[in-house]
Amino acid sequence: MTTIAPTYPTLTPGLVTPPGVYRPQADTLLLARALAREPLDPGADVVEIGTGTGALALRAAARGAQVTAVDVSWLAVLTARLNSRLQRLPLRVLHGDFAGRTQGRRFDLVLSNPPYVPSPADRLPTHGPARAWDAGNSGRRVIDRICAAAPTLLRPEGVLLMVHSGMCGAQDTVGLLQNRGLVAEVTERASVPWGPVLRSRRAWLREQGLASEGAEQEELVVVRARRS
Repeated sequence: MTTIAPTYPTLTPGLVTPPGVYRPQADTLLLARALAREPLDPGADVVEIGTGTGALALRAAARGAQVTAVDVSWLAVLTARLNSRLQRLPLRVLHGDFAGRTQGRRFDLVLSNPPYVPSPADRLPTHGPARAWDAGNSGRRVIDRICAAAPTLLRPEGVLLMVHSGMCGAQDTVGLLQNRGLVAEVTERASVPWGPVLRSRRAWLREQGLASEGAEQEELVVVRARRS
C-alpha cells in the first residue's frame, strides 16, 4: 500500500485556501491520482460534489472538461470561484446540496471527496469547518447518498471516482454501487497518519470498533464505479 504525506500544499500552485475551507490533503491527492489516470475527452461534462477550494475541479477543467462544482458551504463556493479566476480556468460553482443542484443532469464523470469521518454526533453539522469531514456515526451519511444517486448522475459509460476512509467500509461502498447496477471496485489505496480529528476521537473510535488499540495510520481508498 502506498504511504503518502498528510498534506499537499502544492497540489495546485497558487491555490487560495482560507481558514474554514477544507485544505487539499492526502485524500485530495489520492483522488487527483485517480483522476489523472481517467480518460477525459475535451468537453466532457464533469461534476465535483463537495468541491472545497476547487482543486480537483480545476484539474479536470485544465484538461478541457466542462466542470460544475457544488458545495454546501458558501465560503467554499466563493473560494472555488476565486481560484477559478486566479487559475484562469472556467468552473461553474454552485451553492447547495448536490442532489438539488444536479437534478435532471447526467455527467461523464462524477468526482467526490465527501465528508467521511465517523463522528459521535450522528447528525451532520450545519455550519463550521466540520461540515467538510463529519459524516455521522458510521462516516457514511454522505457516501451512501452519493452511491444511491450515482446511477441517475452518470451517462452510459460514465464514471464515479470517490475517495473515503477505510474506516467507512470500502467493500460496503463497492457493494452498494454494484447493487445499483454499476461496475465498481477499489482502484487506489494509501496509508496516512491520523490527523488531529481522528486523534481527538481515539477512545470513541475504539469503542465503536472502528480503530484498533494503538492505531496511528488511516487507510484511504478511491472507489471507481462505471455505468455500463
